[in-house]
Amino acid sequence: MRSSIVISAFVAVVVGFGGSVAVVLAATKAVGATELETASWIGGLCLAMMATSGFLSVRHRLPVVTAWSTPGAALIAATNGVNMSSAVGAFLVAAALVLATAAFRSLGALVEKLPSAIASSMLAGVLFTFVLEIFGALQGSPALVLPLVGGFMVLRLISPAWAVLLVLIVGIMLAQGLGMIGSIPALGLSEFTLIHPTFDPAVLIGVGVPLYLVTMASQNLPGAAVLRAAGYHAPMRSILTVTGLASLLTAPLGAHTSNLAAITASICTGPDAHPDPSKRWLCGPFYALGYGFLAIFGASVVAVFTSFPEALILTIAGLALLGPFVGAIGNGLAEERHRFAAAVTFVVTVSGIGLFGIGSAFWGLLAGLAVLGLDRLKTIIVR
Repeated sequence: MRSSIVISAFVAVVVGFGGSVAVVLAATKAVGATELETASWIGGLCLAMMATSGFLSVRHRLPVVTAWSTPGAALIAATNGVNMSSAVGAFLVAAALVLATAAFRSLGALVEKLPSAIASSMLAGVLFTFVLEIFGALQGSPALVLPLVGGFMVLRLISPAWAVLLVLIVGIMLAQGLGMIGSIPALGLSEFTLIHPTFDPAVLIGVGVPLYLVTMASQNLPGAAVLRAAGYHAPMRSILTVTGLASLLTAPLGAHTSNLAAITASICTGPDAHPDPSKRWLCGPFYALGYGFLAIFGASVVAVFTSFPEALILTIAGLALLGPFVGAIGNGLAEERHRFAAAVTFVVTVSGIGLFGIGSAFWGLLAGLAVLGLDRLKTIIVR
């Protein structure tokens, strides 16, 4: 046991929570969540992180840590006309699909066969809206946003993982100095509420299915790659079963999908956590304790964040998603043979089109697959 184990776990919790909670808050706002529902959403996610990380790391003696789906939260935040009840129905369907993937090898193989260029371009289209919001916030509050953007561009050269968190701290201090933040609420316990789900077919297809796909493509698969890169075999069926079950149980609290961590996982799987790879799994229990604390006092954290000016939230969310956007658009356009289909996927997703009440993420995915199918058909005919 080393102090580096505790420090690495703490850093992973702070970076994971502080760097992306603004995106989750944007999602809660998009579906019209009340203050109590928002606190329940955050608290439910933290409970899921605590339970899944603690169980998986101890069960497999591996540094398996989990996170909420930040791209999934961005997807939810980009939707229109979805209320909290129908959103919970979509969360339940996404969780059920994750469990089905764990149960049926064929379904998991089918998801893995989804061209990464198409999945990445759909994700890039969803994230692009949030990155663009930075400039809208800059126009409205230049004194607050401009220093944050400039500071982020410098800090990311030193530590991309810490850049968003440090900018968030500086942003809070700057907003306070500019008189844009009111009184900070006192520390209080989290409250949870049960939300009755509504299974709207349009929302299930337009939100539930894309939520499942982006969670698998941008969180679970990269998370498994991080474990493999660190020399560990990722027990994916166990991970999908546990995270899928946790998502199913916390969805009525308003929480969206839980999944394998990718970016924060690298903090717990490297030699900085412990020089002995067989000891790094100890990060998992301490990581779980950190999220347990946040689950207890999550309501206070939410109250603090909701007291921040909208420009600060938009800027932090956009900066937090800038790195994932660059990665997604890069992966989408990397292969020349898939480039046109990937571009179509991106454009349709960005358009915000909503046919039959179904969101643009689904139509972007469908359009990209259709173009890819036509390209392959042409190749067969030419041969």
